[in-house]
Amino acid sequence: MAVLPRSTSAVTLPMVAAARRQDAWWVEPLIVVTVLTSFSIYAFWAAVQNANYYAAPYLSPFYSPCISASCAHQTLPIVGSWWSLSPAFLILWIPLGFRATCYYYRKAYYRSFFWSPPACAVPDAPKHYSGEMHFPFVIQNIHRYFFWLSLVILAFLWWDALLAFRFPTGIGIGLGTVVLIVNAALLTLYSLSCHSCRYLCGGYLDSFKGAPLPYRLWRLTNILNPRHPQFAWVSLFGVALADLYVRLVATGVILDPRIVF
Repeated sequence: MAVLPRSTSAVTLPMVAAARRQDAWWVEPLIVVTVLTSFSIYAFWAAVQNANYYAAPYLSPFYSPCISASCAHQTLPIVGSWWSLSPAFLILWIPLGFRATCYYYRKAYYRSFFWSPPACAVPDAPKHYSGEMHFPFVIQNIHRYFFWLSLVILAFLWWDALLAFRFPTGIGIGLGTVVLIVNAALLTLYSLSCHSCRYLCGGYLDSFKGAPLPYRLWRLTNILNPRHPQFAWVSLFGVALADLYVRLVATGVILDPRIVF
C-alpha cells in the first residue's frame, strides 16, 4: 500500500477520490439546478403577468390570498388601490422564503449551485467554509418564522379549495377543485414534515413527562419528517401545475370538466 507523504494537503484526498469516481455523480446536482431554476423563472413570469390567475371559482395559489383592492378576486382586500404591481408580489415572498430557508433545500442548492460539496468524495468549490454565520447566509436562521407565516398562507389555500366547490350556477366539483385540493394537501405534508414543525410540536422539550399532546404531535411529525425531501419536490411541482391549470382555464385553452348540482 502506498503511503502519502505528510506534506499532502487535506484537499488532495478528496481530489484523488473524485478523479477515481466513474459514476455520474454530477447528474443529481444538474437536475436540482434545472428544476429550481425553471421553477423560479416560471414563478416570476406568472407573478409578473398579473392576469389569468382567477377562473371562477379557482384562484391560483401564486396569488392566494389576494389582498390587494385591484385583485380580480379579492380574498382579503387590506392593501389599497395604490398598489399598482401584481398582487402576487404581496404573497409569494412568504412561501418562497419558506422554501429558500428550508433545511433540505439548503442542502440541495448548496451542493448544486455552490458545489459545497457537489457530491461525496468530490472537493468543495469554495476554498473557505464559513457556514451560516455571515451575511447573507445568516438570514437562513429566520426559517422558523417563515414556517409560521406559511401556515397562514396554507390556511387560505385550503379555504380556496373549499370555495372551489361553489360554482356560479351551484355546488359541484370540477377537475380544478381536485387540483386545488391536491395542491393544498401536498403543501400541508411539506409543511408538517418540516424540521421546524417537529421542533415546535415538542422537539424543544427535554422530557415528554406530563406533556402527552406535544408527545403525540411530535411522534406524528417524526413519521412525516423522513419523507420531507419527497414532499418538498412533489409539492413544488404541485403548486406550479395548479397555477398553470388555473391559467389555462382562465385563458380558455382548456375546458374545465365539472359536475354541478
